[in-house]
Amino acid sequence: MLVPGVTSHNACMTTHRAAISLSTGLEDSERVTVAFLVAVGAAESGRPTLMFLTKEAVRLSLAGIATGTACEGCPPLTDLIARYEAAGGRYLVCPLCFNAKGLDTAALLPNAVIGGTVPLWEWIGDGATTFSY
Repeated sequence: MLVPGVTSHNACMTTHRAAISLSTGLEDSERVTVAFLVAVGAAESGRPTLMFLTKEAVRLSLAGIATGTACEGCPPLTDLIARYEAAGGRYLVCPLCFNAKGLDTAALLPNAVIGGTVPLWEWIGDGATTFSY
């Protein structure tokens, strides 16, 4: 039992998708850290995992931007980004938000692609566990 009162079903855990929507950037580094902790946990558990980045969070899809440590005892964002990529985690970056900020697609992380809500729903398919931050 991972959470009191919730029974784990291992077969489901390794195949069910996880989608994490993040709209906050480094202006709220603790929220960003929590979103990445959830995403890393899902990806390292073997779940196909996608972070949908909108608003200020689109900046996190650029190399070298997500740096620092949010709080005492929190892991550095650079470590979380590396773990997420190593576990196969992907980013879907809102094109409206990205382009409105005049950002450069050449600077995108290797596991990030520009895409909106239609590709998000295509990826979700018949279902995914979702989190929104």
